[in-house]
Amino acid sequence: MSLIKSISGIRGTIGGKVNDNLTPLDVVKFASAFGTWLQNTQNKKNLTLVIGRDARISGEMVSSLVTATLQGLGINVVDLGLSTTPTVEIMVPELNADGGIILTASHNPKQWNALKLLNGKGEFISGDDGAKVLALAESEDFNYAEVDDLGKYETRNDAFNIHIQQILDLPMVDVEAIKAKKFKIVLDAVNSTGGIAIPMLLDKLGCETIKLYCEPNGQFPHNPEPLKEHLGDICELVKKENADLGIVVDPDVDRLALIDEKGEMFGEEYTLVAVADYLLKHKKGVAISNLSSSRALRDVARSHDSEYFASAVGEVNVVNLMKEKNAVIGGEGNGGIIYPDLHYGRDSLVGTALFLTHLARENKSVSELRAGYPSYFMGKKKIELTPEINVDDILAKMEKEYQNEEVSTVDGVKIDFENNWVHLRKSNTEPIIRIYTEAYTQEEADKLGDDIIAKIKSLI
Repeated sequence: MSLIKSISGIRGTIGGKVNDNLTPLDVVKFASAFGTWLQNTQNKKNLTLVIGRDARISGEMVSSLVTATLQGLGINVVDLGLSTTPTVEIMVPELNADGGIILTASHNPKQWNALKLLNGKGEFISGDDGAKVLALAESEDFNYAEVDDLGKYETRNDAFNIHIQQILDLPMVDVEAIKAKKFKIVLDAVNSTGGIAIPMLLDKLGCETIKLYCEPNGQFPHNPEPLKEHLGDICELVKKENADLGIVVDPDVDRLALIDEKGEMFGEEYTLVAVADYLLKHKKGVAISNLSSSRALRDVARSHDSEYFASAVGEVNVVNLMKEKNAVIGGEGNGGIIYPDLHYGRDSLVGTALFLTHLARENKSVSELRAGYPSYFMGKKKIELTPEINVDDILAKMEKEYQNEEVSTVDGVKIDFENNWVHLRKSNTEPIIRIYTEAYTQEEADKLGDDIIAKIKSLI
């Protein structure tokens, strides 16, 4: 069992011992730290936080603990109940709140839960701010409110409608074009809140939805990470129903995976590529992903006379670079679409609407659309080192070894060769170097990884 404290929140498995797992005491301590930090940084009384949760089994318990703790600090709470990560992000500025907490462990299995922390813009708090929250949690320097000053509590049941309407109002979402196609879509929402929100959106877009695992009871029928090896059921159902496509979301609905009409994976890296292709075709600009995402996004951006930049891994880093470059589109290669005209957060709902617009306007099948993009294959390996070996020294040697290539040290060491690339990142917790590669074939990607491991061993 585990408890992971990081600058972006606290994540752990339910049950077990305090400080080793996500126990009720850990939830209360961390909620207290975040609430106290907000009170220390906001020059106002009567702070308000928005909270929402995915459908995992522990969600109601964790939500009750967080709500009571915030009220105990004198902070008002607006509870969205069952929600999605992007919906909570939308509702923080919508309600002029001072921050938010999303109760979700994203793609982790059902025994996990987490508190993800948002600022007043509905965006994840910065690394510096996260470090201050962690320090407060360690010090337990909390001052709770007296009885007359306890925070107020209210619920909202209109958040999905507000989120969806904002999507439908976007100029780049062509509702009429999608309606004219009458798409038949199979949805796998892994029995979480995507089973509520995505059908509501698809109904507004005139699509027929065939629901698979859409009961928000938190009983995940398969590993909730939307990877090919977990999605056999929806791939079969798409073919059986003669559907136009399949849509898969993770429990908190910030990652979007697509299945073509043949029951084949569109490729999680290509969700962002397809949406960027559509947007940059109409507005030249900048596309952003992280250093471990596919080169296909760069290729598509250049095909539209647009620029591409890569950030360090992590949503906060992607968002910061998007703001710096005033990007048209950005995201991560795991199916995370960030469309700044709506908000700066990964959002499967807006990703769905933009992809369906693209599909409708191109008048192609999903497989035909995918065939039009550069085809790359990724490999993931790691090399375990003995604790006494300095990983930073190894990375510095690799940077020097390949100094004649295009090298980035924004996040570890990324080496761009003419026909492939490799990205080396050190683990924060173990003497391990993670090795990500991409090439035109899987064999090339895997061989590049093996070659790099051999090179690293020769430098030790």
